[in-house]
Amino acid sequence: MKLPIILDTDPGIDDAVAIAAALFAPTLSLQLITTVAGNVSVDKTTRNALQLVNFWNAGVPVARGAATPLVRPLRDAAYVHGESGMEGYAFIEHDRKMLDQTAADAIYQQLMASPEPITLVAIGPLTNIALLLTQYPDCLPRIQRLVLMGGSAGRGNFTPNAEFNMAIDPEAAARVFASGMEIVMCGLDVTNQAVLTPEFLATLPERNATGKMLHALFSHYRSGSMSTGLRMHDLCAIAYLVKPDLFMLKRCFVAVETHGEYTAGTTVVDLDDRLGKPANASVAIDLDVEGFRQWVAEIMAQMP
Repeated sequence: MKLPIILDTDPGIDDAVAIAAALFAPTLSLQLITTVAGNVSVDKTTRNALQLVNFWNAGVPVARGAATPLVRPLRDAAYVHGESGMEGYAFIEHDRKMLDQTAADAIYQQLMASPEPITLVAIGPLTNIALLLTQYPDCLPRIQRLVLMGGSAGRGNFTPNAEFNMAIDPEAAARVFASGMEIVMCGLDVTNQAVLTPEFLATLPERNATGKMLHALFSHYRSGSMSTGLRMHDLCAIAYLVKPDLFMLKRCFVAVETHGEYTAGTTVVDLDDRLGKPANASVAIDLDVEGFRQWVAEIMAQMP
C-alpha cells in the first residue's frame, strides 16, 4: 500500500529534489502539489512546480497558494536559489495549467474525497497549512499527520535563532503547532547534517536525465557548494516518510515565537520539559548521514 501524500512547497532548488523523491519513491503516492511564497514569489514557485511536473511528465495537479505570509511582508531567499528560484537549467516550454482552486481549497477537497487520511508534507513556510486549518477546521480528522521541514532546536539559518521557513511566517507556524494535529518536525538539527558529498554530486549527470537537470540546478544553489557538499534540507521530510529509521526523534512541546523583535520565527523546542506543557510534536534531533546518502543514491536510481 502506497502512502498518500500532499506536498506543499516553494520550489526552490532543494524543493526540486524533494518533489522528485516524492514522485518516484515506490512507497509514496503524491496526490497534489501546492505552492507557497517563500524561496521566491508564489508566481515563480508555481511556475517552477509546473515546470518540474512537466519535466517528469507527471500527472500530479498543482494548486497555487498564498502570495504573502499571514500578516507580514514577504522576505524571500532568491540569494540562495537565484532570481527565478531554479537558476541553472533551461526547462522546455509547456502548456500545463494550475488548478483553478487555491491551495487551501484544493487540499481540503483532496482530503475530504480520500478514502483514507492523507499525510501532509510541508517544505516551505506554513501559510497554506494555517489557512487550511482556519478555513476548514473540519478537515483535521482527515489529516494523518504533518511532516514538515522547518525550525530548529538550536540556532537559525535566517536570523540568529530562526530557521527560514518559520521566520518567513511565524504566525502561520504558531497556528499549525497549536492545532493539535500530529506533527513531525525535520529541522536544521538534521537537515544541516543531510549533506551530499562533492564526489556524489559529480556523478549526477551520468546517472539519468533527472541527475543532469539537478546537477545544473545545484551548480547555482548556495546552501553549501559543489566543492564542499550541499545540504538537502527539504529532502529530509521525504526521507523521513520513506526511511523513518534514519532519524532519531524526541516527543516534546514546540512553540513558535511571534512577538520578539530579534526572535520572531524561533521554534522553542522544549527538549528537557522545562515548561511542563504536553508534547505537540516529534522533533528530529539526529540523522544517520551515511544511511541518508545511501537512500538518496537508491532513489536517484528510480528517476528517469
